[in-house]
Amino acid sequence: MTGGFGFGQVLFILGWAVLGAAAGWLSRWGSVRLARLEGLTPGHERWQVYGPPALAALLFAVFAYDLGTAHIALLALRSVFVVVLVQVIFFDLEHRLILDRVIFPAMALAAVVSLFDQPWWAGIATGLGAGLLFLFLSVAGSTLLRAEVLGFGDVKLAAFMGFLLGWPAIVDACFLGVLLGAVAAIGVGVWKRSLKATFAYGPYLAMGALVLLYRAQ
Repeated sequence: MTGGFGFGQVLFILGWAVLGAAAGWLSRWGSVRLARLEGLTPGHERWQVYGPPALAALLFAVFAYDLGTAHIALLALRSVFVVVLVQVIFFDLEHRLILDRVIFPAMALAAVVSLFDQPWWAGIATGLGAGLLFLFLSVAGSTLLRAEVLGFGDVKLAAFMGFLLGWPAIVDACFLGVLLGAVAAIGVGVWKRSLKATFAYGPYLAMGALVLLYRAQ
């Protein structure tokens, strides 16, 4: 945000944070119903219930501080993608699943938005390339290690990230996501005293996407 940081800006940031909390609650409400459609049982732990609105409120405030009222259209668009990534983080942590009902519409929106970049085809190519790379890693991991290293949900998430971030930001986002995931995987393995503990990489890839989305010009 450029210029002075006055009372009006503070009110705007707080208001956008409240909007983020509401979007997070809506995300949680939708996730509960989508989980039931998938035959899953939604949890009721505090982090599951209050995590999405709390994280969405925080991220909305951060993005509002950075973009301000001068870029309200861009802020609104990025806030939509923030909600998508927040939903992915908490749903995948809870159910080890990234929903097609969420990620496919998000991919389509990100692909359409990428057409307004220059050159227009760069975002599309990046999304397809990221998806194909993660598909190769998923198949290769399953073949060589005889275990699911990356799920197809992660493949679709990578494609979405490619459409959303473009090149070369997708590289940094994936690197950061894999790094965060590796640290978390080691922590989970130590905590559960097993290197075979189940683990979701989607939330950490989504975190990497959030960082790079914030850094995007």
